[in-house]
Amino acid sequence: MVQANGLRFRTLVDGPPGAEMAILLHGFPEGAESWSRQVAALAGAVALAVAPDMRGYGMSDAPPRVEDYEIDRLVEDVAGLIKAFGRDSAHVAGHDWGAIVAWFFSSAHPEMTKSLTVLSVGHPAAVSAATATDDDQRARSEYIGLFLQEGKAETVLGEDDFRRLRAMFKPGPNPDAVPRAVIETFARSLSRPGRLTAALNYYRANLARGRGWSGIARNIQVSAPTVLVWGDQDPALGRLQAETTAEHMTGDYRLEVLVGAGHWLQFERPDEVGRTLIGAVTE
Repeated sequence: MVQANGLRFRTLVDGPPGAEMAILLHGFPEGAESWSRQVAALAGAVALAVAPDMRGYGMSDAPPRVEDYEIDRLVEDVAGLIKAFGRDSAHVAGHDWGAIVAWFFSSAHPEMTKSLTVLSVGHPAAVSAATATDDDQRARSEYIGLFLQEGKAETVLGEDDFRRLRAMFKPGPNPDAVPRAVIETFARSLSRPGRLTAALNYYRANLARGRGWSGIARNIQVSAPTVLVWGDQDPALGRLQAETTAEHMTGDYRLEVLVGAGHWLQFERPDEVGRTLIGAVTE
């Protein structure tokens, strides 16, 4: 348990205390365990790997208000976690909502970002533009409309012992990639009172109804070396947002496409994701 930004965070940690630090940020509806394979890989490559339960998830604190999950607060969680390990900078990686937080963190704190590795989610401005102009991306993002509805989303996702929440890990080309035991861990965690609402508040605090992604598409400028890892069969995030991310980058950037992979890249392609993270830390 680590104190940061006024909250307690449960973290998975492995690797030499004096080594280069990598912080790994998970998405919805997951937890720190989504990075277990990569934590081990980074530690084996002599890096200090830190994967927290984000605020509202797992054993970390869960503030009660929607506004407690605004992006600026999430960004400062990351800054606080890095400082809690005695560092003034780290290699930053994120998946899904963790990727969004990582994008914003790297823009707000360039001095603290040694490298940026984002999984699935391209530059927020690219995602916003794709959602506004591309029928394919709009269709992929329709689920967000449900998530923004307070009460209804909790009811729908919680019905039949959280059956729909568990089913979220199945769409895509590799439906059995996430182990059943891991899915159960995530589902049990979010079934505790207030926890599903906390996770959905990431959407509600940042993707206002009627504005969608446009509400989060600020002027994000990233100077750190950046890699976007995207599965070309991702059911939620399509090709346009991935390929147009380059238009918003001015420095060292590359797109790494994992052919035949879907959304849960840490599980579907653990070794490839691990190698990319190790490359970011050791290059």
